[in-house]
Amino acid sequence: MFDEETILKELTFKAIRSSGSGGQHVNKVSSKVELTFNLSDTLLFNYDQKERLFRKLQNRLTKEGLLILQCGESRSQHKNKDIIIKRFFALIKDALKVPKRRRPTKVPKSVIRKRLKSKRKHSEKKANRQKPDFD
Repeated sequence: MFDEETILKELTFKAIRSSGSGGQHVNKVSSKVELTFNLSDTLLFNYDQKERLFRKLQNRLTKEGLLILQCGESRSQHKNKDIIIKRFFALIKDALKVPKRRRPTKVPKSVIRKRLKSKRKHSEKKANRQKPDFD
């Protein structure tokens, strides 16, 4: 589908200070990792793939066509980088999947018969609740 090694060369990473636990060490270390991928300038995908990616990832893209992901789950910058790369590839693979075309099928006659039989049964049950007419 696409070459992961060449995509890795187009990614830009930035380390920023992470929020959350860390004690005295938290203000000195930038462990949160931000991944940026320029989808509009990439040459790795053909026109159809880019179109599909823009459509599927439209809520995550900036106006310039940048995909920005962040990860600050771990206190280690290297672990966060690994996590964000895996997340990025999963996102791209999921967005590039072409859904199967649905083929409409005919409703079987047995299903139609069963539905009509249950409707008739329900109708008879309701009719039996009425007071009898002696006229």
